[in-house]
Amino acid sequence: MRNIEKLNPGDSVDHYFLIHKATQGVTAQGKDYMTLYLQDKSGDMEAKLWRVTKEEMKVLVPEKVVHVIGDVINYRGRKQMKINKIRLTTAEDNLNIHDFVDGAPLTPDEIQEEISHFMLEIENANLQRITRHLIRKHQEAFFTFPAASTHHHNFSSGLSYHVLTMLRVAKSICDIYPLLNRSLLYSAIILHDMGKVKELSGPVATSYTVEGNLLGHISIASDEVAAAARDLSIDGEEIMLLRHMILAHHGKMEFGSPKMPHLKEAEILFFIDNIDAKMNMFEKAFKKTDEGQFTERIFGLEGRQFYNPKTMD
Repeated sequence: MRNIEKLNPGDSVDHYFLIHKATQGVTAQGKDYMTLYLQDKSGDMEAKLWRVTKEEMKVLVPEKVVHVIGDVINYRGRKQMKINKIRLTTAEDNLNIHDFVDGAPLTPDEIQEEISHFMLEIENANLQRITRHLIRKHQEAFFTFPAASTHHHNFSSGLSYHVLTMLRVAKSICDIYPLLNRSLLYSAIILHDMGKVKELSGPVATSYTVEGNLLGHISIASDEVAAAARDLSIDGEEIMLLRHMILAHHGKMEFGSPKMPHLKEAEILFFIDNIDAKMNMFEKAFKKTDEGQFTERIFGLEGRQFYNPKTMD
């Protein structure tokens, strides 16, 4: 089901959606309302339910599929849905929750096979052992989880697909600049977001776990590497270097990195991660934008809007 990508301000809505996120609020007049983030395979959209009952506030929760009647409006440069009527679906609607969850353009098996080829190029034995150990340990979650609940690669298998596309970029960069240590860069790319298998709840109606909120995926992944080294009786400088890569991969402390990059490979990891995340944001935004129009404001890009040229093929 791919309805959201086709909706524009002025359109009427009479569709089924999955509740991705739900919050409650109170208006200035003291009346309850809800903000729902509704999704299908094409993306998600913020929706407002201005008239809500106490019962609806209890049952309209993430992972529920709903039928919505409403209208799409333009609110501060973003599409927003105004809900007029909403109901939970029943067995008679004959719907599957997975019909509303977007996925990577490759299957988990295809992603896993390609990543395995890159792991063969990790020549440092200790780095390869730790990388393989952690992939095996978290295999199911690593190849099915999204990379985030919003922003970039927020779809089923988005985590591993993000890793794969980063590896493809890294291969070209390492071919051009042999000064880079390919083993260190590849292993760090594969493991840099491994903590998200504990930070996030899963591919359906993704939310942040208690561990994710309290610790964050960066520190979780660094601890996973340290634990793997102990389990495998590995003690070498490369373990410290790999953990530094993970701790520094957001590039700046204001971006959430406990450390700034102090290895050339760590600096390049930050750039590759940033490029791939931004390209996925562009892909999502332009998929919903006609030629000659500006995208919605993209939160991960300072709220900027980007023009989709008419003349560019």
